[in-house]
This record gives sequence, C-alpha cells and structure tokens, in this order.
Amino acid sequence: MKLKVPFLFSLFLLLAGNSVAQNLEALARQFESSSTLNSYFYGFSLYDPELQQTLFEVNGDKYFTPASNTKVYTLYTSLLHLPDSLIGLEYIEKGDSLIFYGTGDPTFLHSKLGNERVLEFLKNSDKKLFYASQKAGEPHYRAGWAIDDYAYAYQPNITVFPIYGNLVTLSARGGKLTANPAYFEQFIKRQMEASNVKINRELESNEILADYRALPRNFSKSIPFLYSDEVFVNLLSDTLGRSVELIAREKPAGADRLYSTALKPVLREMMLPSDNFLAEQLAMQVAYEKFGAFDTRKLQEYMQENYYKHYRTKVQFRDASGLSVYNKVTPRAMVDVLEAIRNLLDDEKELFYYFPAGGIDGTLKGVYPLDNGRPFVWAKTGTIHAAHAQSGYIKTRSGRTLIFSFLNANYLGSSVPVRNEMVRIVSYIHQNF
Repeated sequence: MKLKVPFLFSLFLLLAGNSVAQNLEALARQFESSSTLNSYFYGFSLYDPELQQTLFEVNGDKYFTPASNTKVYTLYTSLLHLPDSLIGLEYIEKGDSLIFYGTGDPTFLHSKLGNERVLEFLKNSDKKLFYASQKAGEPHYRAGWAIDDYAYAYQPNITVFPIYGNLVTLSARGGKLTANPAYFEQFIKRQMEASNVKINRELESNEILADYRALPRNFSKSIPFLYSDEVFVNLLSDTLGRSVELIAREKPAGADRLYSTALKPVLREMMLPSDNFLAEQLAMQVAYEKFGAFDTRKLQEYMQENYYKHYRTKVQFRDASGLSVYNKVTPRAMVDVLEAIRNLLDDEKELFYYFPAGGIDGTLKGVYPLDNGRPFVWAKTGTIHAAHAQSGYIKTRSGRTLIFSFLNANYLGSSVPVRNEMVRIVSYIHQNF
C-alpha cells in the first residue's frame, strides 16, 4: 500500500522545500516496510498544532476501539466542568441530625488519594448521622463491560457514594486471610486446600471464596465488593465507630457542600496508571455538578452536542474509562481532543503533568528510551482485547511539539509487538522532525 501525505498539505510542502517532503516520504516508508503493522488494521495521524495542519496519516478517519484512550476525553470533560477540588459530600443540619448525600467523589477513604476531611467531618459531628440515598441513572456496570471481569480490581462498582475505592484488599497475616476493611472478613469462606491461592467473589453477593493450602507472606489481592446502600452504611458505621442510619429523603435546595481532594492529582492518578474507577466516578461527579443527576449518558449527549460535534469525525462513547467495547473513535478525533486539551491549559508543563512520560512514569515508564536523559513523548495508552492504542504529544529534536494518535485493531496474540512498532515509529518522528 502506497501511503501519501494529506492532499491539503501539498502547498506547505512546496513552500517549505524538499527536506520536509523527504522526511514525510521517509516516514511513509517506515509504515510501508513494517511487516508487523501490515498484518492487522491500524490508523495513525500526526498533527502540527502550530501550523494547525495534519502532516501525515493512515486511516485517520477509520474507527477503532480506543480502550483507555477514552480517558483522554474524560480528562477534557473534567477540566472543563469540575472545580479545583472535588465535592466530597453535600449535607444539611436539622435539629440534632446531620443528613448527608453522595456526590460521586471517588476519593473517600481511597488507598492513594483519600484525605481526612470528609472522614473527620463525619467522625467529629456531635449530631446523629443519616445517609440519604440517591438513585443513579445507570447500573453499577456500564454498557459493553465484560461481566466475566466483575471480580477484578480494575472493574469496581460505580456508585453515588464510593468508599475505599469500592474494593476490599485480602492479605496474608499469621497464616490467615485478612480483609481491609475488616468488615468483609465475615464474608470469607474457606474451600478445599489448593496448592496455589485462588480467591473469588460470588457474582451476586459479597461471599468471598478462598481456596489455599498456605498463604505466601507477601500475598495481597484487591477485589470489588458488591455495593449497596446497606453495605455502605454498615461499612461506614464500622469505620467511624458510630451509628450511621440509612434514610429516604430528597436533597433540598441550598444544601451545604464539603470539598475533599484537589482535582489535579486525581486526574493525574486516573491518567498515569490508567485507573478505570477514577475515570467513571469523575464522570459521575461531572454529571451531578452539571445536571444535578447521576446520569453519565446525559453528560455524553451534552459533550457530543456542544464539543465533539465540531471534531472532524464523530465519536461514540458508552463509558468514561474505556472498558466498553462499544466506544469508537478515529485517530483524527483523538488528535482533535488532544489539541483541545492543549489549548485549554496554560503551558506544556501543566499539559504534560497529566500524561505518562516515556521512560519516566505511568504506563510508559519502561517503554521509551530517554534522549540525553529527557523524555520526548507524553501519551495515554490503552489495551483491550485485540485493540491497542497510544495517543499524545511528541517533542522532536528540532523543538517542535506534535500531536499523534496510533490506534491498532484485530491483531492476534500479545500487544507487545504492536507496542514495539509504535515506539519505533514515534521515536523515528522524534529524531527526524
């Protein structure tokens, strides 16, 4: 297949001289000669935001499953609509009662991000505590999620008032299996003694099935617990060491707010290790902040109508994390949202803060080599069955910052060869542009 630079770019090539054309032709040969890339379907787009021009693309208008590249759109949505700090809860005080409401904030008692503000507020109140449940507009799982993955840590329940990241961590202590939070130890059931450790949770209950002969000293595994309002108040009561009651009461206008955690580090934690739970819960809080309802489908419709409709191709999303196989984007649309984020932020230091740096951190820590001790690519990766994606920013040796999106689909086996080809070509662009 003979690859060409975009037709509208030909005028720039004439003005810029032969060297630019030669670089682009050489880049085309990198794709044409790759036996790995040409064994499956891929799309690529390279864009210069200063020139506002696509430099080169292959299948730039074709659709792919973006996997965790979806989180780039969630980052953009959150930056547009959330305040500097997340809303930890809303509450009213009435007589001797404190009635509080969830806001979708994922950081309450989170193992990495939790702060003490909400916990101390509830613990130190001299009033009786009542949790007023609110209905979410969607089930715990989003459309297109794999039900087989219900017991994996990357797919917790999505809820109005998360607690402990909606996970329970099982660990070895004194030869026994312990749970954190300890509340869940009552649900651990031993089965036959297996030579290796097998831990599972029942689909429709919090019964934890543990099968082992001996526990390794460093054994630890986190699994989602099955969330309900009753589980939440029982777990919170156990944590606070005081009673929390569940009531039905609509939130009145003018309820007070308690802010919890700064937004920026939460967004970074979502992006660098690619945290699905944070992505989904952030979308919940955006929907609640904008519409007063926990309905991310309404948020998706709003973003389509007011932002994404201006992109060069349509996009389709059924979740905020990328777990859904129904999500569909093009390389051009990925470039468009990356340019929108770049235009929204003040400088590149702030921009690159939210993306894994090649050879430095996050999902790109061990992937790219450094150039004279410095990273040259900041990008979001994504992997789901037979789909592997990488989209972000390249710093070239000539000092340019380019935007790229590299989407791959329908390959067999491991994504490692796919990733290696992306690294090879992105590194080539860094060196030659």
